[in-house]
Amino acid sequence: MQKDQLEVTLEQCKDAGLRRTKALSMLIETLITSDSPMTLADLSDHKNLTELCDRATVFRLLQKLSNKGVVRRLGLHERAAYFTLLIPGRHQDFLICTDCGDIQPINAPCPVHQLEKEIATNTGYTSLYHELEFFGTCPTCT
Repeated sequence: MQKDQLEVTLEQCKDAGLRRTKALSMLIETLITSDSPMTLADLSDHKNLTELCDRATVFRLLQKLSNKGVVRRLGLHERAAYFTLLIPGRHQDFLICTDCGDIQPINAPCPVHQLEKEIATNTGYTSLYHELEFFGTCPTCT
């Protein structure tokens, strides 16, 4: 499954005008195999990427992927950003702690999907999507 997702995502990058490089492929593979969103530091220090490219290269790739809608940037503006791969057909909402910046996926049905369908029907918009983030204080910080 992960190998298929890698190829699908790399094809999406190609369609968006991004050149397939070893660093791009390894960055995407690292995001695919991660259980949770990762920071720039997490990614640039990851064993898959440390020998391959420096932090500036990882940053530039993340910016390009974010601008092309391949990667989602999460987090509070004054804290480190977290990045997660946007996989077509898979939707993930997140809880973000306003004290420590911890980010956790929400394991519950998304309450906005029905509203999204109604908005698309009523407005004629296509390819409609949403990103949902809840902010609060995590149990550790409480």
